Amino acid sequence: MQDKQQSLSGNEVLAFTLGREEYGIDILKVQEIRGYDAVTKIANAPEFIKGVINLRGVIVPIVDMRIMFNLGEPSYDQFTVVIILNIGTRVVGMVVDSVSDVITLSAEQIKPAPEMGSTMKSDYLLGLGTIEERMLILVDIDLLMSSSEMGLIEKIAA
Repeated sequence: MQDKQQSLSGNEVLAFTLGREEYGIDILKVQEIRGYDAVTKIANAPEFIKGVINLRGVIVPIVDMRIMFNLGEPSYDQFTVVIILNIGTRVVGMVVDSVSDVITLSAEQIKPAPEMGSTMKSDYLLGLGTIEERMLILVDIDLLMSSSEMGLIEKIAA
């Protein structure tokens, strides 16, 4: 866990919201941020995979993080955004409620995540980033997007 936390220290983190919680991912994984557009549904895909979009000739699976983390019924409005990520050799889109800012975290600002039965398995948590009164749940987006739950992404995007 310590190695994971160290990997983020000094790096920039993109902060985004899901429900009332604020999350952070490594900015280096982010290709672009765009508004939510209609997606093409894929038959028999898990519920959290909204479908795919054609992004300049690349077919990109779109994952709704609220559905994946059981954070209530998603609604799509003018603030809903898709974060386009580069995960290994794949491009994946992640639907979130909103994106707030980019933050640089020092090692002192990253605390270990408590072990608890949260909706997000603790394997995917890098820790908690604290900035004054804010707390960011830091997510290992590589590990999450390449997890077995996301296994269908390989088949859809292949």
